[in-house]
Amino acid sequence: MTTHEDLWKTLEDLTHEQFKGFKWFLQQPNIHEGFSAISVAQLEKADRQDTVDLMVQRFYLHGALDLTMKNLEKISRNDLVQGLLHTSSRGKDLKNFGSVPLNTDYERKKAKLGETKDEIKLMIQERKKMIREINRSAEFSSKSADRHIADSKQSSAVLQHSVERSLDNLIREIKEKQETALKEAKGIIKELEQEISKLTKRSAEVEQLSHTEDHPDFLQSFSSLNAIPHTKNWKEISVTPPTYGTSVGKAVIELEEILKKEKEKLFSKAKLKRVQQFAKDVTLDPDTANASLILSDDRKEVYCGDVTQSLPDNPERFNPAINVLGKQSFSSGRFYYEVQVKGKTSWDLGVVKESIVRKGSILASPENGYWTICLREGDKYKASAANISVKKPLNKVGVFVDYEKGLVSFHDVDSAELIHNFTDCSFTEKLYPFFSPSRHYNGRNSTPLIISTVNYSD
Repeated sequence: MTTHEDLWKTLEDLTHEQFKGFKWFLQQPNIHEGFSAISVAQLEKADRQDTVDLMVQRFYLHGALDLTMKNLEKISRNDLVQGLLHTSSRGKDLKNFGSVPLNTDYERKKAKLGETKDEIKLMIQERKKMIREINRSAEFSSKSADRHIADSKQSSAVLQHSVERSLDNLIREIKEKQETALKEAKGIIKELEQEISKLTKRSAEVEQLSHTEDHPDFLQSFSSLNAIPHTKNWKEISVTPPTYGTSVGKAVIELEEILKKEKEKLFSKAKLKRVQQFAKDVTLDPDTANASLILSDDRKEVYCGDVTQSLPDNPERFNPAINVLGKQSFSSGRFYYEVQVKGKTSWDLGVVKESIVRKGSILASPENGYWTICLREGDKYKASAANISVKKPLNKVGVFVDYEKGLVSFHDVDSAELIHNFTDCSFTEKLYPFFSPSRHYNGRNSTPLIISTVNYSD
């Protein structure tokens, strides 16, 4: 008698495409008189063993055997049909299995009960899955809240530090003006006191001379004492207190500029963190890599070697362009990844659509399915041939895609600043991460591009 194991071993001999076709026939409404098809949801992720179990639960062993043989004939695997006939002690009867009265009221109701049981089981699984998703969402929400609280505290601390630093500078400037004014006042007072002392002395000498009765002595001293000592013309000198309002106004303007810069930094960092939460594990696809490219064992690093490798020039492989795609594709939602570019003088990064041209000369532009930026000659950053202004050399670049919004953005991970945006993109097919470490240029550009782990917890 044919067993579960015989059916399973038979399905194991099918190719992936044949097994896919086999399951498709099990989903059709006219699968067998008196019995309903197996649902798409049940078969979607079912492997060969699961498929056998579903058939036996729905159609019993003899019904599962009959349907297996019929479906094998439909996908042109008559050799496996013969194998099942040899393993069954009922081989002669199987050819006329359609005459077996499976559609009795009992069996129909029992089958219907089995369907109800399967449906309930599926509903339970769906609800358990929903609970897991809600728990994951709640956990993510909690972590996100903690991060936002930490970011808010950090932002507040940065702004408070900026205010305190600005206040310290203002106080120092005011005190310096105050000390300068006091020093100047003390100098003037000292000079005035010296003149007062000189004038007082002369006044005393004149007073004494005015009481002298000795005419010769009087006349002798008169000429020297009659003249007023030389002093400064103090009417031309004004002593005005320093004004501190200018310093305060200047400090306020500087503080506003500092707060503006700090705010921009904090906003940029917050935006980067928001896109980092959509980080995906990206690896390189060796089947797309140009034959000159060397990939690391973990498929996270790539650089251009000195020798062209002997590799099959399959349709997916770039030739002669020094490019490679990511293994993972995306056709919905949002995704993000980071690449270390430190030490390189030339590279290209971004995303491309699946149908891009991979042979011959390539013009990287959105019109041709390329949403990328690049570095040339060590200091020239570009996007679609247009120059990009970058404040300092990039060490790590973050690439973010929002498929539904048609957005591709590039970020300086170190400074959190936005490098470039492609907006209003029209995505209609799968997108792949794109990498080009460029040629090594006699060792000047031999440093690899490295797909980095995204550190979202910072």
